[in-house]
Amino acid sequence: MAAAAPTPSPFVASTRRFAPRLRSLLPGAAMSSAAASVPNPTSGAGEEAQAPPLPHSTLEIAGAWRGLLSGFASLRAPYRAFPVLASNRHVETIFAAFTRSLPAVKLRRECLRAHDDGAVALDWVAGDDRALPRDAPVLILLPGLTGGSDDTYVRHMLMRARSKGWRVVVFNSRGCADSPVTTPKFYSASFTGDLRQVIDHVLCRYPQSNVYAVGWSLGANILVRYLGEETDKCPLSGAVSLCNPFNLVIADEDFHKGFNNVYDRALARALRTIFKNYKFCSPFLKS
Repeated sequence: MAAAAPTPSPFVASTRRFAPRLRSLLPGAAMSSAAASVPNPTSGAGEEAQAPPLPHSTLEIAGAWRGLLSGFASLRAPYRAFPVLASNRHVETIFAAFTRSLPAVKLRRECLRAHDDGAVALDWVAGDDRALPRDAPVLILLPGLTGGSDDTYVRHMLMRARSKGWRVVVFNSRGCADSPVTTPKFYSASFTGDLRQVIDHVLCRYPQSNVYAVGWSLGANILVRYLGEETDKCPLSGAVSLCNPFNLVIADEDFHKGFNNVYDRALARALRTIFKNYKFCSPFLKS
């Protein structure tokens, strides 16, 4: 009695779906490594077949991440900290906070109404609709707690991506960067609804573009949670998590230790400012 053919892995199907997208993003060395032979689920034991490049959503699961990373020389170079300033994390953080420039860029704001009548603000670079092709890659930036498009680290990333021909949009969460507060619901690390709607909105506007996302701190935490919820159905072509407090309980405890109390008070002041700004214009915050 012949054995039934094994069911093809869903990852193989998603590979075919995302292969053209990944092929346009990776250098030749990474492509040749990622396209290495893999077992053919429909053939006999030991037989191998050439497979298309694996999609971004299954790289770690399938083990192809080693081949992909090997194609980027910058990731193999040793890290050399900036003398003196980078020798201490607190010195580096405070120095950047007081000395980093704020690049001048004209932004065009779009307010997006959420499904619960909440609102978020999307800041696009003004004029990019005319200056960039419709299929230009799109980068969504997710600032950290209380952060927005007027923060220096966000602006520098925006300018760098724009100089490479990318279309950039900053996702300002509810209440941040003068984004309106219209419901009792604020934003948090466990709430991915707004991000999901923003990504769907961007994909609908630019269906021919590859869409990416970069998040810092709490923004990175929300982004990674979204990736986990979407798994292999994630529509993003790539995502980067920066300074992510993966374990929020431990991160909160560390905020109350030693010099970290300085950051804790600074973030608390920023949150209080947001609530003070809106308690008079929103009936939900008056109490």
